[in-house]
Amino acid sequence: MLGKLVSAVLAAVLFVQPALPDTPAGKMLGAWLAAFNGGDRDAFVRFAQASYPSGVKNADRTMQFRAMTGGFDVQKIEDSTPTKITAIVQERDSDQFGRLVLEVDANEPHAIASVGVRAIPRPAEFPLPHLSEGALVTAASQLADKAAADDRFAGAMLIARNGRPVFAKAYGLADRERKVPNTLDTRFRVGSMDKMFTAVATMQLVQAGKLRLTDTVGTYLTDYPNQEIASKVTIQQLLSHTGGTGDFFGPEFSAHRLELRTVQDYVKLYGNRAPLFEPGTKYAYSNYGFILLGAIIEKVSGQSYYDYVDQHVFRPAAMTSTGFDPESAAVPNRSVGYTQDDNGHWRSNADTLPYRGIPAGGGYSTVGDFLKFANALEHHQLLDAKHFDLLTTVQPGAKDPDYAYGFGSSDINGVRCFGHNGGAPGMNGDLEVCPANGYVVVVLANVDPPAASRLADFITNRLPKP
Repeated sequence: MLGKLVSAVLAAVLFVQPALPDTPAGKMLGAWLAAFNGGDRDAFVRFAQASYPSGVKNADRTMQFRAMTGGFDVQKIEDSTPTKITAIVQERDSDQFGRLVLEVDANEPHAIASVGVRAIPRPAEFPLPHLSEGALVTAASQLADKAAADDRFAGAMLIARNGRPVFAKAYGLADRERKVPNTLDTRFRVGSMDKMFTAVATMQLVQAGKLRLTDTVGTYLTDYPNQEIASKVTIQQLLSHTGGTGDFFGPEFSAHRLELRTVQDYVKLYGNRAPLFEPGTKYAYSNYGFILLGAIIEKVSGQSYYDYVDQHVFRPAAMTSTGFDPESAAVPNRSVGYTQDDNGHWRSNADTLPYRGIPAGGGYSTVGDFLKFANALEHHQLLDAKHFDLLTTVQPGAKDPDYAYGFGSSDINGVRCFGHNGGAPGMNGDLEVCPANGYVVVVLANVDPPAASRLADFITNRLPKP
C-alpha cells in the first residue's frame, strides 16, 4: 500500500498536460518541447535547423539546461495568439515552475523567433500534498535513488524529527578515480552554508555587548580603505545583504585565489571598492559582505575567524567533522568535488577552489554535523532565545522577504523554515530547520547544483503538517 501511495505521489507531480492551441505558435511549442524533452542533441539540432535557426548555435547550452531540468511539462496556457504563446511549465526533475514564452514568425513556415523560460514561484492553483512521515521518507528515498542512478546526485541526505534522524543515507562516490563511496561520515564542501556560522558568531558578539547591529564597518575596522563603506554600511546590512558590498568572484579572484589565505588578504585586495548602491536601499546577495563580517569578528574577538568559530560554534555544538582546513591539507573523509564540462563529463573542481574556506563559504561538513548545529541553535546552546529569534526571523522592512540575518527564513508550503543553501562548481548543499513540525532536512552533494537543493526542496515542500 505504501509503495502504491508513493508512486501516486511522485506521479502527481506531473499534471495532465493541457491541449496546446491549434495555432502556429501552439504547434511550434509542441514541436520544441518534443525536441527539448527528448534530450538528444543531434535530434534537437535537426529540429532547430528546420524550425528554430537561431537555436542551433546554442544547442549545447540548451541540452545542458535539459539535463538540469529533466525537461518541461505544460501545466497551463496563460496567453495565446497565432504568433506568441505563454505557458506555465514545471520541470520534470523538480517542483520548480517557470513561465515559457515562445514566439514564431508571422509568415510560413512560422519558424521559431525566440524561446525563453523564467523561474516563477509555484502558483497557488497547483498545491503540493503534505505527506505522512513514512510516505515522505519512502518518496524521498526513491527520488534520491533515481537521481544517483542517473548520475545526477552524489552525496548524503538526512531527515530528522525532534532532533533525531528518521532517515539517513549516502549515495554515489566521494572519489571517482579511487572508487571511494560517499558515507554519512563524508565531509562535503558546503559553499555558502558557512554563512550561517559567520552569522551566529556575529550575533554572539552582539549578545555579549561587543557589537551593535547599527554600528558601521568603520566602527571596528578603523583603517578600512573605502570611507563610504566604512562610514555607511552597518553590521545589520552586512548580515542582510543590503550594504551594496558586492561579490569577489571574477577575474581578480581567479588570478589570486591561492594567494588569498587570510580574511585580511581579501580586505586588502577588495577594500578600495565603493558600494554598488546606497547602503540599505535594496537587497543584493554579497559574498564580500560576509568577508567583512569575518574581519570584524577577528577585530572584536582578538582571535582569527577560524579559531573563534571553532571555539564558539563548532565545539559547543559538538561538530567534530566541520572545518576550514586548506585544500592542500589531508582531511580524512573529505570528498572530491566534481563539475561537468561542456561535454557533460565529470572532472575535479580543484582548479576553482579557494586556498581554504572563508567567512562567506567554502568550508566542509557532514549531514550529521549540520543536524548537531540545528539542534544546538534550537536548544539555545549557541545563542539565547532573543538573539536566536533575531537571527532567524525576517525583520520588518526587510528588503528581501525571505532573508533574515545570514539565514533564509520563509514559508514553505505553509510551514516556516529557516536555514541556508550553498552551491558552486562541484558542491551543493541545503539545511532547512522547520520548528513548527520538528523537522530538520540536510542534503549535501559533491556534484554541481542543484543536485542537493532539488532533493531538499522536494522534502521540505511535502513535510507533514504541524
